[in-house]
Amino acid sequence: MNPPNLKVKPFAFIIFVFFAISFVGISFLTGREVENVTSALVVAYKTIPVILGLWGLFVWKGWKIKRLNGWLVPFPNLNGTWEGTIQTTWKHEDGTIPGPIPVILTVKQSFTRISCVMRTGEMTSRSHFADFWIDGDEQLRNLGYSYTSVPSALIVDRSPAHDGTVTFEIIGDPVTKLKGTYWTARKTTGEITLTFKTKEMLDEYPAELGEHPMSEKRVTDLMKKEVAE
Repeated sequence: MNPPNLKVKPFAFIIFVFFAISFVGISFLTGREVENVTSALVVAYKTIPVILGLWGLFVWKGWKIKRLNGWLVPFPNLNGTWEGTIQTTWKHEDGTIPGPIPVILTVKQSFTRISCVMRTGEMTSRSHFADFWIDGDEQLRNLGYSYTSVPSALIVDRSPAHDGTVTFEIIGDPVTKLKGTYWTARKTTGEITLTFKTKEMLDEYPAELGEHPMSEKRVTDLMKKEVAE
């Protein structure tokens, strides 16, 4: 189920409370008495900028307040860099499965949209559609997105660009882990496990995470070939 950005009932109640407070405050500050419908509409009209200002503040920063998560804002704040591994089901010609593959995921999230960039030592994938699927009654807390993955120029021969989709289960409150599965147009599948690393949005794969297993195997195969020759 794809939820709205806000839970309707508590949001309507909060808007009503802020409107009432603003209405009384403006009436008091301007010294305008509410004697009839016309005077009430005049005061109500003046509350509009106040409500819009509060809404803008909420959309900008307020939705990130942890105490609002769950009962008012249905989705968590995932902004930052997540770190973990990919375990593919793809097999080499000899039947062995490479991995795990070190990976980072950077999430850029606002109140109205979310984008995801995943990086390994060989490829970078960018989401072109991402959204939450959250339903408390169904015990569903997922993040899903479709992406295009682009390889580095050095490995295009064995790993071309491709499209895929990934779905994550959101684990913990506050969130501590993202665990999911992916599948691609190349008919490959696998599992991804991530934990939160930092609020900083890393724009490059950290070298300290190590090389991609396929890169390591390629070097090993070349060494074996040289020894055999």
